[in-house]
Amino acid sequence: MTLLPHSLLFTASAVLLSLPETVLGLPTGLQNVLQNTHRSKEYEYPTDFTRGIVPFILTMTIGEMCLSTLSDPFQGLSNGCISTEADVWLYNGTLYVGHDTSSLTKERTLESLYINPMLDVLKRQNPRSSFVTSPTNNGMFDTSVGQTFYLFVDVKTSGHETFKAVIDALEPLREHGYLTTLKDNKTITNGPVTVIGTGNTPYDMVAPVANRDYFYDAHLESLNEPENAGITNLISPIASTSFADAIGTVTPSDSETVLTEKQLSTLRSQIATAKERGIGARYWETPSYPIRTRNMVWSTLLKEGVALLNADDLEAAAGYF
Repeated sequence: MTLLPHSLLFTASAVLLSLPETVLGLPTGLQNVLQNTHRSKEYEYPTDFTRGIVPFILTMTIGEMCLSTLSDPFQGLSNGCISTEADVWLYNGTLYVGHDTSSLTKERTLESLYINPMLDVLKRQNPRSSFVTSPTNNGMFDTSVGQTFYLFVDVKTSGHETFKAVIDALEPLREHGYLTTLKDNKTITNGPVTVIGTGNTPYDMVAPVANRDYFYDAHLESLNEPENAGITNLISPIASTSFADAIGTVTPSDSETVLTEKQLSTLRSQIATAKERGIGARYWETPSYPIRTRNMVWSTLLKEGVALLNADDLEAAAGYF
């Protein structure tokens, strides 16, 4: 066995002691500070529930390819989604939520899955304290308090009866002034939540009402038709359509462009028509596979100026952009 000279032993010890503490498996000074302040009141603040979440123009959808999202409709918020969609079914006076009737349960209601959680988040974002000298109307995101959150309510059962129940169900949000409103059919006041009826939502329950806190999801592909000339952002802040129906099938290729010239022209025309009236465009039923094609469609839609991007795979969409 070879022994190190006494001077080398001292040198080695000095080098070890001079290295950062992490080399020895010990916490650094900064890590120690962070550990000691964990859950300390000095490092918390009233509106930090959505702390660090950056909003993005994603819409959380509950699709056939992503049924796991049915168990956690609000996972979209944690991914920065500024929109979500609830499929509602009216049975015996209660609005149940699910992609189809087979997915409905007594516990899964519009109130329990959407209204109450949203109300809870917004109360956290609008705390009352001695420091708040006037009422606030902050939105869901701590990083962007002025960003509205779009709640699409997809009416699945009888239109008039179901949407009347939806309007009534919004009362807790209405009572606190959290809804985007229209006054005298002229002035929109943005609120933390913008409710848009889609599916079987009756047009005649929205458009003629001069003072309301709910809107209509117009058909994007037919906005340019004469009978829809009167639809503006006062009725439909967002207009939607099926990408598959309006634009067509996308053929996977190695090309840098994913849409044909005709498809791109149609897309641009629809988005332009909407923008002329102050309406945002949204396409659902976009390709989900192959992944490269899906991503290229997402990029194209954003480049061309859609207002909202639908996605079932939220983590993939948020991570991609």
